[in-house]
Amino acid sequence: MEDKASFKKHIRYAFRILHIDNMPHVMKYGLVHNDSPFASDSFVPIGDMSVMDARSTKQLPDGSFLSEFIPFYFGPRSPMLYNIQNGNGILTKKEPDEIVYCVIRIEDVINSDLHCVFTDGHALNNMSKFYSKSDLQRLDSLVKIEDVYATYWFNQSPWDDRKRKKEAELLFKDEIPPQFIVGFLVYSEKALEKMISYGIPKDKIIVKPEYYY
Repeated sequence: MEDKASFKKHIRYAFRILHIDNMPHVMKYGLVHNDSPFASDSFVPIGDMSVMDARSTKQLPDGSFLSEFIPFYFGPRSPMLYNIQNGNGILTKKEPDEIVYCVIRIEDVINSDLHCVFTDGHALNNMSKFYSKSDLQRLDSLVKIEDVYATYWFNQSPWDDRKRKKEAELLFKDEIPPQFIVGFLVYSEKALEKMISYGIPKDKIIVKPEYYY
């Protein structure tokens, strides 16, 4: 996994955030669905249950439901992460040390047999368009890197669309094997040491505090 500013010329990675205590399970089974036979009984959730409920009723163009997919973002510092770190009345606040980015490479997705789709904005927003896996070949023309990597994403007016665009999603119908994860991003050396204690190789972990709030 590269840690160079040059990769920001193109969207090369996608990110899924999880609680650090889920990492031993992720290393063994990968990223799985909630109803998978490989799902963990001790999984530590960090997401907003009201959003998850809404995703279970959102139907995609192919007739499937959004909750059937494992979501990733194309950029860091998502509004979801902001809510998790700060709490919002629904979510219990989590410290940044507790949150890990699981990173996958877009090129690997294109070359894989994994079934996926993606959007140009938050998948629950009716303005967002859905695209097929084959459209990943032209990802940079459909999802703008300046939108998904934007530092400031709060809408400034009723006509501002930056928050929706910031949350463009890559959605997997298939479960993702552990070897597909190219690396992990953590907030601090403390989190790095905990990841290493879980048996994750140090060269697969990057300390990246600027990807947190």
